[in-house]
Amino acid sequence: MEPIQSEMSILVNGRTPDPEDDSMPMKTMMEEEQLDDPESNLAENMEFLPNSGGKKPRFTDFEGKTSFGMSVFNLGNAIMGSGILGLAYAMSNTGILLFLFLLTAVAALSCYSIHLLLKASGVVGIRAYEQLGFRAFGTPGKMAAGISITLQNIGAMSSYLFIIKSEFPLVIQAFLKADTNSGEWYLNGNYLVVLVTISVILPLALMKQLGYLGYTSGFSLSCMVFFLTAVIYKKFQIPCPFEEFSANSTSHSVIPVHSNASVLVDHAHHYDNRHVVDDAHCTPRMFTVNSQTAYTIPILAFAFVCHPEVLPIYTELRNPSQRKMQHVSNISIFIMYSMYFLAALFGYLTFFENVEAELLHTYSRIDPYDTLILCVRLAVLTAVTLTVPIVLFPVRRAIQQIIFPNKTFNWIRHIAIAVILLTCINMLVIFAPNILGIFGIIGATSAPCLIFIFPAIFYIRIVPKDEESLRSTPKVMAACFAGLGVLFMIMSLSFIIIDWTTGGGSAVGGH
Repeated sequence: MEPIQSEMSILVNGRTPDPEDDSMPMKTMMEEEQLDDPESNLAENMEFLPNSGGKKPRFTDFEGKTSFGMSVFNLGNAIMGSGILGLAYAMSNTGILLFLFLLTAVAALSCYSIHLLLKASGVVGIRAYEQLGFRAFGTPGKMAAGISITLQNIGAMSSYLFIIKSEFPLVIQAFLKADTNSGEWYLNGNYLVVLVTISVILPLALMKQLGYLGYTSGFSLSCMVFFLTAVIYKKFQIPCPFEEFSANSTSHSVIPVHSNASVLVDHAHHYDNRHVVDDAHCTPRMFTVNSQTAYTIPILAFAFVCHPEVLPIYTELRNPSQRKMQHVSNISIFIMYSMYFLAALFGYLTFFENVEAELLHTYSRIDPYDTLILCVRLAVLTAVTLTVPIVLFPVRRAIQQIIFPNKTFNWIRHIAIAVILLTCINMLVIFAPNILGIFGIIGATSAPCLIFIFPAIFYIRIVPKDEESLRSTPKVMAACFAGLGVLFMIMSLSFIIIDWTTGGGSAVGGH
């Protein structure tokens, strides 16, 4: 308890570290003992050394070795989710200018949220979300943060694996032009999701450090760049109005490229006639408000969810400082912001009001055998697959913080947690796909907590009052930020309940 008492004396005396100091010495005897122990958990540790001799306190949890560029790749991959496929649909329901305003506001709020996390982390020298909760509110705060991270990221991983299960067989089927009812094992989504999990996701999830995934994160982002390039290219290849594939098809066995059969039913009347869109519907709208506009706000609000991964990436950053990690976050968010806007813009300018909630499915209405689009679908599946290990790391760390808070790193426990998590998630995806609706509610509650509420209230509680009073501008802004998170939570839950009661069944707020 002596280190904790000494650490509390730092707060009482008002002597806090300068997180902007890039020259902060990082290597200590305690760090030497933990170089091979990146996820070690001393009793409620990850703190600064006692402030002795007037020297600035310093982190003692882990000496990071991940480069700046690899950290940008990892955080960018954590941000980039399958939600990018629905942004063109969101733009069609908001208009270009309103979409740009909302996307810019969300990106700025995400940067501010990460700033609060890093500022609170720098004050007490803690680079673990759960331990910030412990410092702010004791065990209840630690449990709330750990449970929120676990549920949010398990929901995200489940949605990614469900995409693999539903889309991968269709891509293979289209490449081979195979019969839907051929019964081959490689067209069975249950077999494919298990195969991908064992061969790709599990080996990456067993890495000792998150920084090692920088290379796969870079490749994942390159897949999404390929997706963006194809969307821009197709804008100049597809005329408006466009012609449905089945208009010229003599075959009645069109491959269903959407897992939801209602899309095919909705467009059934086009199968024997050319799908003609009025020229007025081929004009972009700058500002649109309709019944679907409100649903796009939670989608955009959670477009930059990466907060559970911020502190683990910060922990492994080489020569870390608050300023350096903020730069990593700002660059990652700006790159994703640019990709989001361009994908939404060119997807919308290709199909206008006829764009579907999943952009690639709209392309398949024109030609489900288009080689470029099939390659893009495969690239998106690859990107989704490589994102799962990034999302798994914070969950494993949260479980260790909650169940094994005083245990040092152990390979058996490290592997066992990953295997158990992936096994449970695969079982959910295979046997209970409707569980994603429940995870929609979980995402609508845990995501606002992790993005808005927790960073704000942790900041208010952790930053000493003699440094910033409760009435100071930074803390008032943080309180307003927490209130915004509560508003988003209420809105998201309301949309989900309305969607369910009207038979929509979609989960708002997913990544």
